[in-house]
Amino acid sequence: MRTSRFLLLAVLMLALPASLLAQFGVSITIAPPALPVYTQPMVPADGYLWTPGYWANGDEGYFWVPGTWVMPPEAGLLWTPGYWGWGGNAFAWNGGYWGAQVGFYGGVNYGFGYGGVGYGGGYWDKGSFNYNTTVNNVNVTDIHNVYSKTVINETTVNHVSYNGGTGGIAARPTAAEETATNQPHTPPTPMQNQHVQAASTNHALLASVNQGRPAVAATAKPGEFSGQGVVAAKAAGAPYKAPAAQTKAAASKAAQSKATENNPAENKAAENKAAESRTTENKAAASKAEENKATENKASKDKADSARTTESKPPASKAAAPRAAENTAAANKAPATRPNENKVAKPKVASPPAESSKPTADRAQPPSHPVTTAHAQPAPRPKAAPRPEAAPREQTPPHAATTARAQPAPRPAKEAPKPEEKPRQ
Repeated sequence: MRTSRFLLLAVLMLALPASLLAQFGVSITIAPPALPVYTQPMVPADGYLWTPGYWANGDEGYFWVPGTWVMPPEAGLLWTPGYWGWGGNAFAWNGGYWGAQVGFYGGVNYGFGYGGVGYGGGYWDKGSFNYNTTVNNVNVTDIHNVYSKTVINETTVNHVSYNGGTGGIAARPTAAEETATNQPHTPPTPMQNQHVQAASTNHALLASVNQGRPAVAATAKPGEFSGQGVVAAKAAGAPYKAPAAQTKAAASKAAQSKATENNPAENKAAENKAAESRTTENKAAASKAEENKATENKASKDKADSARTTESKPPASKAAAPRAAENTAAANKAPATRPNENKVAKPKVASPPAESSKPTADRAQPPSHPVTTAHAQPAPRPKAAPRPEAAPREQTPPHAATTARAQPAPRPAKEAPKPEEKPRQ
């Protein structure tokens, strides 16, 4: 995120005049620390140009971007360093760029040929860069295009890292620098951007950590923060003063660390209590799960038993009901049948005939119901003894009941001859 932000700011600033550059970039009210004191690593190969280190700003405050040797985008281009400038209410970062001429970089003395105005570390000649051995660390055995020339600093020699504001450098761009600023520019190379990104993620490069004296002050190549080409700072450029906000945060962090160290027993007790609480919760959850499972199993079992009982009971009840009804009907029918049978078996005894004292004419009148003339009846048959009741048979369907009908009177024997009537006198 920081890299993309720097790239965007660089593109915008390259298209603007110097008077407007300070209005863009990262704005902050806290001035950057002084530039650290360090030596330059040896140039790794012919054609590399020096880019001085600087303080960049990120989410955790200022961090150091080590100076390094960089291969330019093309021959003939020179590097103009970026710088912090006070804009009246905040500091703004003015990003560096590649161009045919070195422009204004705030009058900041970065060293190694960048004394505040222009560049005295070398020049291009027919596509080859010539190194000034007075300000550059060059191995003349391997690199032969060198020269020696003393560089006179036209600005006050100090380690202030910003322009304007309280304690800042009071330098203004010259006409030549204004012209160079308005010329076409080339943004930093991908290797330079990766170098800045690597520095932003290195915790040891934070000013709040290294107190203005970074362990990696310069490197032989971009992004190489370890090995023989790494140079540590000799000293901070000035006593480091932490911003008030950072001081308060550091004090709070220190207090927390001290409290943690002084109260190991409390921390351990808190951890043990948390572990016990988790154990109790887990045990309670397990017990509850087992109870729920037992309840569900019991409910399922009871439901299954109830279903089986219900399925088995209706057929038995249904079968018993017809049998009970049949037995009851048979029992009721048997006593009713026996009186009928006894009644049928008992003969009717005819009444003795009356003497015929009435005239014959009277006999000629038919009664309302036909009356059979009484004749001499045979002796009545002896009454049959009642049959013993038979025990009702179970599950035997009743036979059709014999309807007790009125039996006709027994027919008399042949009619006796009538006595002759006496002649009337």
